[in-house]
Amino acid sequence: MTEYRIVAIIPARYDSARFPGKLLADMMGKTVLQRTYENALQCPLLDHVIVATDSEKIALHVREFGGEVIMTSADCPSGSDRIAEAVKNSPELTECEIIINIQGDEPDLHPSTVEKVIQLLLDDPDANMSTAIIRLNNDEEAQDPSVVKCVVDEEGYALYFSRALIPHGKTGAFNSETVYYKHIGIYGYRREFLLRFAQLPQSPLQKAEDLEQLKAMEHGYRIKTVEVEHDVIGINTVEDLKKKLKELECKQNISLSQAESVHL
Repeated sequence: MTEYRIVAIIPARYDSARFPGKLLADMMGKTVLQRTYENALQCPLLDHVIVATDSEKIALHVREFGGEVIMTSADCPSGSDRIAEAVKNSPELTECEIIINIQGDEPDLHPSTVEKVIQLLLDDPDANMSTAIIRLNNDEEAQDPSVVKCVVDEEGYALYFSRALIPHGKTGAFNSETVYYKHIGIYGYRREFLLRFAQLPQSPLQKAEDLEQLKAMEHGYRIKTVEVEHDVIGINTVEDLKKKLKELECKQNISLSQAESVHL
């Protein structure tokens, strides 16, 4: 049996309020989930990538494209709970030290972002949980509650996450002279912390903002952040998928044009 030290786990459920079955939606010959999985494999620090799901349909699909699946119960309240259950019940993950939580609906998450989130935990023995942030430079995203914002201290530890604009000036308006950060939906955990985190009760701020990471902070744990260069937009709606398909088509057309020019 192979044992892994650093593993990415993609929590995957079939049902979605806004876009049911989105992980199995086709993106030019590959599903959203397959693209996410194969993209994660590009990170050189990962020993392995696994999908954790309660869906037989998703499990079958992952096995068909050659991925590994761990089945979980259907009543996992969150992605981190699903990952914790997979880690706890899998003999191959007994000696695992670092687990990376990658969202299944983020097929363009850059491998360098995954690498930086891992490196935070490798470099800082005091950090139990890590994540990524990116500069936020436009008012539309700044005021969008679906875009999570973050403020950090001088050492890069998160002070707070919110769906509201933070820092929040007197007028509440976006200020081009203020530094804002957008949270990227990826997490790194040390194994023992992840198992403790899954056992913690929901906290008031977590419920108020509907942000699970606040549970860790309210229970006294710190989250180390790293600023990255590559943004990522999850596929939450049919419109998001259409936008991604247009981007893929554009990239494919550019690649074809470049290939044709080489042969001219």
